[in-house]
Amino acid sequence: MSTATLPSPHAVKRPAVKDQLLFIGGQFVSGSSGKTFPAIDPATGDTLCQVHEADRNDVNRAVRAARQALEAGPWKQMDAADRGRLMFKLADLVERDAEELAALESLNSGKTITDSRGDLQGVVNTLRYYAGWADKIEGRTVPVRGNFLSYTLRQPVGVVGQIIPWNFPLLMLAWKWGPALACGNTVVMKLAEQTPLTGMRVAELARTAGFPDGVINVLNGLGETTGAALVAHPDVDKIAFTGHYETAKIIQKSAADTLKRCTFELGGKSPNVIFADCDLDKAVDGAHHAIYFHGGQCCTAGSRLFVEEKIHKEFVDRLAAKAKTRKVGNPLDGATEQGPQVSQEQMDKILGYVDLGQKQGAKLVTGGRRVGDKGFFVEPTVFDGVRDDMAIARDEIFGPVVSVLPFTGVDEVIGRANNTYYGLAAAVWTKDIDKAHLFAREAKAGTVWVNCYHVVDTTTPFGGFKMSGQGRENGEAALDHYTETKTVTVKLG
Repeated sequence: MSTATLPSPHAVKRPAVKDQLLFIGGQFVSGSSGKTFPAIDPATGDTLCQVHEADRNDVNRAVRAARQALEAGPWKQMDAADRGRLMFKLADLVERDAEELAALESLNSGKTITDSRGDLQGVVNTLRYYAGWADKIEGRTVPVRGNFLSYTLRQPVGVVGQIIPWNFPLLMLAWKWGPALACGNTVVMKLAEQTPLTGMRVAELARTAGFPDGVINVLNGLGETTGAALVAHPDVDKIAFTGHYETAKIIQKSAADTLKRCTFELGGKSPNVIFADCDLDKAVDGAHHAIYFHGGQCCTAGSRLFVEEKIHKEFVDRLAAKAKTRKVGNPLDGATEQGPQVSQEQMDKILGYVDLGQKQGAKLVTGGRRVGDKGFFVEPTVFDGVRDDMAIARDEIFGPVVSVLPFTGVDEVIGRANNTYYGLAAAVWTKDIDKAHLFAREAKAGTVWVNCYHVVDTTTPFGGFKMSGQGRENGEAALDHYTETKTVTVKLG
């Protein structure tokens, strides 16, 4: 297993990084307090730059700029098709600078350059998809009793506060900007404090594209200060948050004081179910990808791996053997398959769960250790002999750790798969179409994959059941969360 220090002819040039400001009212500005915090390179642990921290005053400035743009600026008067053209222009600029943005994303988040390039294509696709929606958000005429004409208008919710996580910084930005801007809202976004670099770069591209001042505002800061001020602000009409369910609880309680609407895309402990009648080669590859993609730092990670007893031993042996060959190293190296975890804190949390799993009686088959002594790298890890009540089978670890749980029958595994307070994603591997459709119907999850994993498209709704979230992102479904429906009734003659 390689470390982050090995040279490679596939290495991408390390991008230049400058200190990060705030983007308010179309301008890059310093934070009011003068406070900064470091952005860290997770592959080395070194400081990349200093980041200006937005305080309550800066949040107020950003919300005022967004409100002004919403109610009195050119954005309010702009034709819907022209809003779409601006979004198409932004997508073109992101596509033009995709290689630079991918390198920044990998440097700042630890994501492999291959995965960052894939994310950039998703960003472009998302912006273009919602740009196409901008002039197609329509009301209806409604037949009513009497001599009246009734129709509906779909209008912007208003000023939208958006808080995104560190695992998919650019993709989450696009998922939230896309529907919000297509519907005519204005945005105040707080980037994750761990990954501020690419969001600020795209803010610069938005200015170049010609978005009016104040339509898009981007802040850096901590959740308990910057994020809390944004959530509580009385002039913010909606909060969209992606992150941990415990943070969502805090947001929902704070937002209740102003009755602002909230949508949440939260975590998961997704069941990945392998039946004995599957294509074993594809299922092993799929289970490997399900858990180790982006080092397990994915809300849909297939971290609960249910394997039918008939193939249990062979499957575990093959999965462990594949995990041992995974190349862990420099995320800017094109040959790397898994980069570092995002932070020291995250690495320590993962290794703590590895220790806890062993103490509770699970069998560590492979992995479970830090890679090297620099940066935040963790070996791909496989646990067998896991019980449903163990912490590693119930808690979202958010790292490259999979728990293998044997099962014997369809009804049993459906019940066990649903025995969680999460409900974001699930998957089933089988050649039996009846079994596949039964599982897909009964699984309590917002997304169910059959003989595949991590297939997410801009056009399909994404979100969770239970404590994995409220509302949906992507597809037409997201538009409902960014519009208000107004009824107009006119008495005739």
